Amino acid sequence: QVRLVESGGGSVQPGGSLRLSCVVSGILFNDYTMGWYRQAPGNERELVARIFSSGLAGYVDSVKGRFTISRENAKNTVALQMNSVKPEDTAVYYCNTVSALWAWGQGTQVTVSS
Repeated sequence: QVRLVESGGGSVQPGGSLRLSCVVSGILFNDYTMGWYRQAPGNERELVARIFSSGLAGYVDSVKGRFTISRENAKNTVALQMNSVKPEDTAVYYCNTVSALWAWGQGTQVTVSS
């Protein structure tokens, strides 16, 4: 059974940085395109960053240039470096494949406020 465990969230001021991490257990995720999603209160969950097994990455416009997704296949981990955060980045962040193939983890809360 695949398990996703996200961590690294917290409270940060606008303009600050956070690094989120996701550990995937129960499967070797080398061949999967992984993504980071976020869900703000009252909103649907949205995919904000994706990374192919090759390391090629893509981002939605709202985070492009500020967020960086990375992966370590040997450790079954995927990370999201968040820089220059904004209040609108406040959400619960989740990782999963880009097709949301696996059961969701608990997520990690990111709160951006002054």
